[in-house]
Amino acid sequence: MTSKTILITGATAGFGKAISLLFAKEKYKLILTGRRADRLKEISEQITGEFNVEVHTLTFDVRNKDACFNAIAGLPDTFKHIDILVNNAGLALGRDPFDTADMDDWDTMIDTNLKGLLYMTRACLPLLKESTAPHIFNLGSIAAKEVYENGNVYNATKFAVDAISKAMRIDLLPHRIKVTAIHPGAANTEFSTVRFKGDQQKAEAVYKGFEPLIADDIANTVLFVASQPLHVCINDLVIMPTAQATAVSFIKS
Repeated sequence: MTSKTILITGATAGFGKAISLLFAKEKYKLILTGRRADRLKEISEQITGEFNVEVHTLTFDVRNKDACFNAIAGLPDTFKHIDILVNNAGLALGRDPFDTADMDDWDTMIDTNLKGLLYMTRACLPLLKESTAPHIFNLGSIAAKEVYENGNVYNATKFAVDAISKAMRIDLLPHRIKVTAIHPGAANTEFSTVRFKGDQQKAEAVYKGFEPLIADDIANTVLFVASQPLHVCINDLVIMPTAQATAVSFIKS
C-alpha cells in the first residue's frame, strides 16, 4: 500500500477520470481538479466508496493563474504533499483553416493547454521538490509531433507542451524530478465532442471504421511509467491505435 499523493488536472472526464480511478485502485491519495463541481463530487464519491482512499477536490479553471496558485496554497495540511502531478487539462476547439478559425478558440486553447500547464506546474513545484520520488506527467498529443491540415493553433499548443516537457526535464534535473510527456493518437473520449462543439455526428465520425485508444489505455500507461524504479525516467511516449500510423494515416474497415 502506498502513501503517495497524485494531483490530476481535468479529472472530471476522459484521461483524467481514468487516471484518477486507476490510481485510487492503487491506493494513492488523490487531489482532483476540474471546472465542473458536480462531476468532481460524483467521481470523489465513487472513489471513496469503491477504494476507500482520501480524495480532495478543487474546483477552478487552470486558465486562471491566481486560482491555480490559491488552490495549491490552500490545500489542507494532510494534502500538502504531492508526489505526482498530471497536467491533463486541455482541449481542442474547432477544425478550421487558419484564415477562418475562431480566434476566441485560439485564446482558449493557448490559455488552457499551455498557460494552464505552466501555472499548475509552478504552483505545485514547491511541494514536488519535497517528495522523495517527484514526477510530472504532461499530456500532449500526436499533434505535438506532426502538423496537420486545420490543426494550426492546437498543433502549436501541443508542440509547446512537447518543448516545455523537454525544458522541464533539463531545468528540474537538479531536483531529481522526473518529467514524462505522453502523446496519444486517436482516443475515443469527450475530446472530439468538445472539438466539434457538441456536434455528436462529427465527433463519432472521427473514430468510424477502426478501434481507437480509450481513456484506460492512457491511464495504464501513466501507471506503468510511474511504477518504474527511481533511477528510470521515461521521457517521451507516443501511443497510437494499431490502426493509426501518423496523425493522418489510418487503416479503416
